[in-house]
Amino acid sequence: MSRLWRRPALLIAISAVLMLAAGAAIGYVAGTAAPGDDSVEAGFARDMQTHHQQAVEMAMYEWQNGSDLAMTAIAYDIATSQSAEIGMYRSWLRDWDVRLSTGEPMAWAGEEHAHDSESAGGLMPGMATDEQMAEFKTLTGTDADIMFANLMIDHHIGGVDMAKLVLDLSDNDLIVDAAQRTITVQQADIENLQGHLDNILSAVQE
Repeated sequence: MSRLWRRPALLIAISAVLMLAAGAAIGYVAGTAAPGDDSVEAGFARDMQTHHQQAVEMAMYEWQNGSDLAMTAIAYDIATSQSAEIGMYRSWLRDWDVRLSTGEPMAWAGEEHAHDSESAGGLMPGMATDEQMAEFKTLTGTDADIMFANLMIDHHIGGVDMAKLVLDLSDNDLIVDAAQRTITVQQADIENLQGHLDNILSAVQE
């Protein structure tokens, strides 16, 4: 990988441009029949912002500190693509004139799913705990590769579950398209992460 692309500041700048571009390109179509502040759509958009932010944080750390080139490449793709989607969701929330955050994860999913976040210490499905994030950020090389893969697989499984749930609750074209894309992309990521993780573990055991 070129040294130019290993610079964290450059990745952050590129991510910021992608976030703005996503908002400009997609946000303008959300002007009619805007979802309300307590709607499923607004709640899902808020939660996916937070969910994606942790994924970007993990991916950027792996990109800078992992040693497996395939794993760091996946991390780079996750960091840039999910940064762009954060900008997309934020743009929609602003266009809908609703709060950007509420501090009530999964409230949009209904009372029957309240236990999902409660049993996970108030976290959304698949999100790493503060303790797991702190441990991950002490690792480098192969150890970082392995923990990143395990954390991100769980993270993506949670994201896919959230996307599937919102498809049952919303018929908003923007949300439906975003949820379907999340399912497709993150399921592919899960397969790639697991495949590379298996290769790394096999090499370590030899």
